[in-house]
Amino acid sequence: MWKCPKCGREFKNKEQDHFCVKPNSIDEYIAAQPEDVQSLMQSIRGTIRAAAPEATEKISWQMPTFWQGENLIHFAAFKKHIGLYPGGEATSEFAERLAGYKTSKGAIQFPLGKPIDYELITDIVRWRVKQAEG
Repeated sequence: MWKCPKCGREFKNKEQDHFCVKPNSIDEYIAAQPEDVQSLMQSIRGTIRAAAPEATEKISWQMPTFWQGENLIHFAAFKKHIGLYPGGEATSEFAERLAGYKTSKGAIQFPLGKPIDYELITDIVRWRVKQAEG
C-alpha cells in the first residue's frame, strides 16, 4: 500500500493519481492541474460548452461534468492523458474516428503532448445531447 504524503489516503498503486481535496467546481478542478494542462482543460470545457449550451456544469465522480437531464460527459486530467467519458455507446458510435486513441467502454484518452481533436469532441457531445433528449 502507498500512502499519499499530502492527504494520508492509502492506495494499492504507488503514487496513485487522485485529488487530495475534493473540488467543488470545474474551476477548482482545473486550477488544481499543472499549468500546461489547465489551458487544455479550459479548451475542452469551452468546446463542450459550445456543443451543449443548455447543459449545466457540476462535479460528479470527482470529475468535471456537463449535465442535461443526465450526465452528458465527464472529463479529467491524468499524468499522461486527458480522459473523456461520454458513456459506453460513444466509443462504438465513433469507433472509426477514435482508431488512433486508447479507448475502453465509455472512455477515451487524449494523450498529453499531442493535438486534441476538438471537432471530434464537439461531435461526441452533440451526439450525447441528442441521446439525452431522445
